[in-house]
Parts: sequence; C-alpha cells; structure tokens
Amino acid sequence: MRSVLDPRRSRSTGVRQLSNRDVAQVLRVLDSDPVACCMVAARLQECGVDTRAGGHGELWTRSSPADSLCFSGANLMPLRGDRDDLHAFAERAARWPRVCSSVVGRKELALPLWELLADRWGPPRELRPDQPLLALDGPARIVADPLVRRVRLDELDRYLVAAVAMFTEEIGVDPRAGDGGRSYRRRVANLIQSGRAWARFEDGEVVYKAEVGAMSRRTGQIQGVWVHPEWRGRGIGTSGTAALANAVVATGRTASLYVNNFNEVARRSYARIGFDQVATFATVLVD
Repeated sequence: MRSVLDPRRSRSTGVRQLSNRDVAQVLRVLDSDPVACCMVAARLQECGVDTRAGGHGELWTRSSPADSLCFSGANLMPLRGDRDDLHAFAERAARWPRVCSSVVGRKELALPLWELLADRWGPPRELRPDQPLLALDGPARIVADPLVRRVRLDELDRYLVAAVAMFTEEIGVDPRAGDGGRSYRRRVANLIQSGRAWARFEDGEVVYKAEVGAMSRRTGQIQGVWVHPEWRGRGIGTSGTAALANAVVATGRTASLYVNNFNEVARRSYARIGFDQVATFATVLVD
C-alpha cells in the first residue's frame, strides 16, 4: 500500500501558492468565519501575502480559497477543505523542511491534517485535541479589574519576566532558548509598542498579564493569560481578562480566545466573563 505521503502522488496534488492579488478574495472567505480565522486574517490585513523568507508565511489552495485554503508559516493552519484537500496540503508541507512549530485550527481540520503528517514528522511534543474556541461580542458580565492597563515600553524588562514564566509554564520550553532570548524580547517589545500587551502591576511586579496576540478587523484574539503564582485564587485572572475583553469589544471587535478543555478553572472563569463557545480548536506542538 502506498503511504498517504507517497512522493509519486505529490505531482498531482494541484496545490498552488496564493499571492497578493488574491488577498481581497481570501479576506472575504475568512470574513465568513472571523473568530476561527482571526490569526490569518490579521496577518493578511497587516502584511499581505509574503514568502516564508519574509517571515509572514504562505497561503495554499487547490481550487479556490472558498473551497480549500491552508496557511503555512510559524503555524500550519488548515482553514477550508475536504479530505482530498488536506491530503494535498500534507504532501505539500512534507515536501520541504518543516518551518512550523505547530499544527493548529478547527479540530475537524487540524487533527486529520496532522494524521496525514505524523508518519513523516514524527511523534508530537504535545497533542491538545480539544480546545474550546470562545467569543464575546459585548461587555463582560462581571466587574473588570480597573488596575489592568496597557504596558509601557519602559516596563519591558519587568513584563518580560512574566511573559517568559507564562510561556515556559504553558508550552514547556524556555522561549529564550537558541538565541539567548533576543527574538522573544523583540516579539514582546513589538506587542507592547502596538498596545496589545496588558498587565496589572503590584510594587513594580507583574501579577496579571495577557496580550491580544492577533487583531483582525473583526476579532481580537486574547492569548498568554497568566497570573503570578502568589496571586492565584483571588479572582484577578477573571477580572483582568474581563478588562482586556472589554477593551477589545470597545474597538468594535469580538473578543476571542481558546482554552484547553481540561482546564476547568479557566473555563469557569471565561464563562463568568460571558464568553461562549463558537467552535473547537486543536493544537499539535511539534519538535
């Protein structure tokens, strides 16, 4: 039996790479699923379509973006398609050295795509198969923390301590590995400069943090929610996230985030704020 990634079949997949002339059409497609597609829509609206060498990633389709669509960059994210489309995307992804650190997206697309890649890419570092995707398009149902605010650039060093702690706790690796933390520091600084990093400080130390990791025209996706261990259990994670969600909604966007299904504490917190589940994501972290 031929492997699902048999190179003898790769020439007939018909996958083509989209370009900047396709951006308007792609954005119309993404607009039909604005919460699930926020990460890709935000990239396109800010940068257009660029090559991987430019750091922005590629968009692939087999026919038209309305029928089949996949983003390939730091994440491999299937957005539209049936089993044949996912098979073709898997062959395209496996043909070149892997550039992504995760396969992520709607569960019904991300998990089948990973199944087609697993033999070639090896076992995942972590599989998160059930991540409720939540959305809030009105004010939070609880009182927001008035002490949560945008982080200033002169607070970068203090905020970075919390960001590293969150990343290490959530992903299981130190984001400073490889280059001594220079690239991660730049990434965090960019979030602060763009006004998308929020925190509560106590005695100069971050006790709550979160960011709007992706901001499309219709959705702001919250990420990196973290509470200092000594401050947990006091409700500031809930009231802090309510403050950030209100800030996103005040811009006319829907606030969104996704959470691991097993994290019952976080799920109860987000339900109290008023978030409702609109889809289910899955994430496969790869080495």
